[in-house]
Amino acid sequence: MKAPRFEKWFAGLTLLNRPQRKRVQHALHPAAGLEQVIALIDKVRTQARRCPRCDCTRCYRHGHANDLQRYRCRDCGRTFNDLTGTPLARLRCKGKWLDYCAALLASCPIRQSAERVDVHRNTAFRWRHRFLRWVKLDRPQCLTGIVEADEMFLLESQKGSRNLDRPPRKRGGRAQRRGISRELDCILVARDRSGQTIDAVTGRGAVTVAQLTQHLLPKLDPQALLVSDANAAYRAFASKHRIAHQGVNLRAGQRVRLSAAGVIHVQNVNAYHQRFRQWLAPFRGVASRYLPNYLGWRWALDMGRIATVEQLFNITVKLIYMKR
Repeated sequence: MKAPRFEKWFAGLTLLNRPQRKRVQHALHPAAGLEQVIALIDKVRTQARRCPRCDCTRCYRHGHANDLQRYRCRDCGRTFNDLTGTPLARLRCKGKWLDYCAALLASCPIRQSAERVDVHRNTAFRWRHRFLRWVKLDRPQCLTGIVEADEMFLLESQKGSRNLDRPPRKRGGRAQRRGISRELDCILVARDRSGQTIDAVTGRGAVTVAQLTQHLLPKLDPQALLVSDANAAYRAFASKHRIAHQGVNLRAGQRVRLSAAGVIHVQNVNAYHQRFRQWLAPFRGVASRYLPNYLGWRWALDMGRIATVEQLFNITVKLIYMKR
């Protein structure tokens, strides 16, 4: 719109009644969100910008496309923007991203998120897992002090799959075998007394020493005291890697005991399990292949660690540049 025409249109805003003003605000809201999204990306991109093909940091401006500044690499000649090669690449409606982050912070189901942001439910589902793909990697580097570890089990789900490798279950159903079996997904959670938490979907069935070595050992401080239940896999894991370990026998009614190292229990990690189950219930079952995303989502919300949409979006953008 040319300047004279804009000035004439702008002068007429004072003549609008209340419903008309609300209509104009609703129409301009995505544009305001777009400017905020671009500004948040701009805070991170200048220090970490590099070519996604050759990792070169030498580039120059090369026009605009899809509301983003494009760049050309001086080494390989490829053009890119600040979201090229990331989960957020090629997503549309950037002006609604922060509103969608607010829906994530509110733990809204898919249909409610779609209505809240005014997008299709398929778009809301795609955005959820694009935003969570690397947010789930924002985890502590090391667990120290007394570290509690325990597993929780959820019924394996192939929700959304067109081809099942088993007979379908009605409304989620239940496991056909009692106890811990290959029908259950095993989620390992380790948490120290300061609240730092790591988790992993180790597979189906009971946890093994090899799985503990893969998922727990890299995050465990060598001087940490590992506390678990009476599962023999933890004893074997601690003995193999020479890690201090103490256990509590929950089946025998032993929940808390005192030792020279401090109070020994796994109530901290079990409380985290309970909060995760309660938070997951409104989603009415999630597919097993998406469980890591939901674990990362819950960790982002736990104890108010992420409180604003700007924090959530900044974590997303920072991890994008860290993982390139």
